Amino acid sequence: MAKNTGKTVCLNYVLEQLQHTDRVVAVTSIGLDGEKTDQVTQTEKPEIELAEGMFFVTSEYHYRQRQLLSEICQVSGEMTSLGRLVTARVLQRGKVILTGPASTERVRALIGQMDELGVDLTIVDGALSRKSPASPAITEGLILSTGAAIAPDLASVVSKTRFVYQLTQLPEYDSPLSETLMWSEPGICAIEEGVLYPLPIASPLLFTKCKDKLFSHGTTLFVSGIVTDNMLEYLRMQPNVKDICLIVKDFTKIFVSPIVLGGFLQKGGRLMVVKRPKLLAICINPVSPTGFKVESERMRTALQEVVEVPVYDVRKM
Repeated sequence: MAKNTGKTVCLNYVLEQLQHTDRVVAVTSIGLDGEKTDQVTQTEKPEIELAEGMFFVTSEYHYRQRQLLSEICQVSGEMTSLGRLVTARVLQRGKVILTGPASTERVRALIGQMDELGVDLTIVDGALSRKSPASPAITEGLILSTGAAIAPDLASVVSKTRFVYQLTQLPEYDSPLSETLMWSEPGICAIEEGVLYPLPIASPLLFTKCKDKLFSHGTTLFVSGIVTDNMLEYLRMQPNVKDICLIVKDFTKIFVSPIVLGGFLQKGGRLMVVKRPKLLAICINPVSPTGFKVESERMRTALQEVVEVPVYDVRKM
């Protein structure tokens, strides 16, 4: 949910636990992780440590900087700003900086390629403001990192985390069209009596130019793209808001504020997803680099009271 919420600490904890199983594990990142110093906040960061037998995917640039012994398994033909992507297997425990695929499509393809290497589980390290890898179309499970860094008081930390949790729990739209919707091109469609009608609106961000076309086939709308406050506020103001059902692919497409979403739902509008993610747990960091901190058990208990998934401080385990 923010920098310094303990994401890398959580990742290292999960990797450490997986060493005690017989699962073959691979790890990559959608951003940059494992460096000693945060490039934005200039604060010290935990490094990523991998055990013998694990696979990892990183850029050529950061592969050369690894502090472990490994063998290269694959080198992609696709270039990134830091060189090609290198897939390697760890021969001797050590540390590595991860810079993986830049796009969600490439992440999804890479996870599929791991099967060829006998990998049982691929872990994708996330990044601030990059929710896309958490889409259930990309990954099968999700761990959310939160903590004191996201707000200067516990009540706000709980409120902001609870809102993201609520987005992950939105009801699924159960329909034979679900598979079609999940892989549809950007745009807005109407669903009427089980039939999908593409509307002449190229992007949900441009819907105001064609508002008169929005309800030409009923009040069940599917947005293949992001939903913002602007659209939800417009729908909330409609006299038939109680009949409106807005469907998005998954929670990673929702970029709305709690106030606007709450107003839409209170008026009787419905927001649904084609597929809901499997949120496995929430991990916390009760200390912020700004100096704000909360007693670990107090934060964990406060969050556990408003969510129905386990809440952990892995440093206390």
